[in-house]
Amino acid sequence: MSPGLTKFDAFEVDAGQRQLRRDGAEIHLTPKAFDLLGVLIEHAPRVVSKAELHHAMWPKSFVSDATLVGLVKELRRALDDHDRAAPVIRTVQRVGYAFCRSLVSSPVPSQLVWRWLVVDGRRVPLKDGENTIGRDPLSTVWIDFASVSRRHARIVIGDSQALLEDVGSKNGTTVGTERLVGARELRDGDQLAFGTVDAVFFSSGAGLPTVTQGPWSTAAPKS
Repeated sequence: MSPGLTKFDAFEVDAGQRQLRRDGAEIHLTPKAFDLLGVLIEHAPRVVSKAELHHAMWPKSFVSDATLVGLVKELRRALDDHDRAAPVIRTVQRVGYAFCRSLVSSPVPSQLVWRWLVVDGRRVPLKDGENTIGRDPLSTVWIDFASVSRRHARIVIGDSQALLEDVGSKNGTTVGTERLVGARELRDGDQLAFGTVDAVFFSSGAGLPTVTQGPWSTAAPKS
């Protein structure tokens, strides 16, 4: 399944983030169920044989048809697929399965840039628009540390830049060795400090790295 968004009915499949969403809310799927959904969407509306599905999903292993049937059931529950007269996933007995909804695909923009902070070993993705940083638990980047103000700083993500601004914090914000005054455009690898808490800003057009730097989290660092 190609990177990008695929929409049908009230659902949206985000291949890059490996998420299924309904009306914006994420619906949990096991990894293999998501893989199956991707294969069926990729070949829709063609009937994909069981042999093809086994080869695509378990190329080096023998897995019984019962496992495949279980994954189809999981998908049907997630997609609220209960109308036999108009199924989302159609079963062709002894042959395979077909995805039966009209699809609207949106490819990933070629200039998509991912941006994130690493704070105390935590990797925190930054969203488009305003990302608040502070001791307030509702902050985008929550840092529960005494030297950090409740509303300490913010990073505003636009189409082509990321701007860091201190918002009147008690102990200040630094970029490199310079105390931040006003707003400053961030560059990949910039060393930051919010009060006494160190952080690093990253920016990449290749997506978020797969190397583990600690889980994505908004949990606070240890005092």
